Amino acid sequence: MTNPASLKTDAKPKDGHSVLSERVRQQLTELIRNRSLASGQVIIEQRLAETLGVSRTPLREALQRLEGEGLIQKNSGRSYMIRVVNFQEYMQSLKMRRIIEPEAAANAISRIPLSEIAAVRLEIEGLHTGDGEHTEAHWDSDDRLHRLFGRHCGNMVMFEIIEKLRVTTRLFEITEIRQKVKSDFVEHIAILDALSAENGDAARQAVARHITSLISYSLQQVT
Repeated sequence: MTNPASLKTDAKPKDGHSVLSERVRQQLTELIRNRSLASGQVIIEQRLAETLGVSRTPLREALQRLEGEGLIQKNSGRSYMIRVVNFQEYMQSLKMRRIIEPEAAANAISRIPLSEIAAVRLEIEGLHTGDGEHTEAHWDSDDRLHRLFGRHCGNMVMFEIIEKLRVTTRLFEITEIRQKVKSDFVEHIAILDALSAENGDAARQAVARHITSLISYSLQQVT
């Protein structure tokens, strides 16, 4: 599944961002992902700062970063709100991912350390429980898989575009789509097999099939 620029990143604090603001950013990301902060909800800074036990300075730094990542946006009153993604934007973003991500996977061939592929495979296999419920751990492993070939595609502009698209699709999915754990597992393993074999054509096809499957499944769920 998608899980961009899904909602969780592996990035460390950059220059100018404190460790505290990074921690707050991660906490807010989790609140969005588990729907404690719902789509369209207006953020009351003072109340949220009190809830998180921080001052408004690191909170504002975190909110500015989340705005840049596409998770939140300014409303007409200039307050922050959780970004709303409708079905049309969701489908358009998935279709763009279907164009770009297969190429990223093909470009990543021979660039990804086999140890990283093995680690992601081990995690995904450890989470596989048939048709079990989609958990936070599943979201995380989905992010790691897609970033595995995104980070190593040799084109950071491409990777950043993918991340932003994944944020958009994830925002819709956490609210509207029941996740397809079993088929995701099969599709993810096929992608890892192609990456391990260093077969660019197979990797391209496996990623395209995965996203096409998600498009078809989403249409069934929503329409």
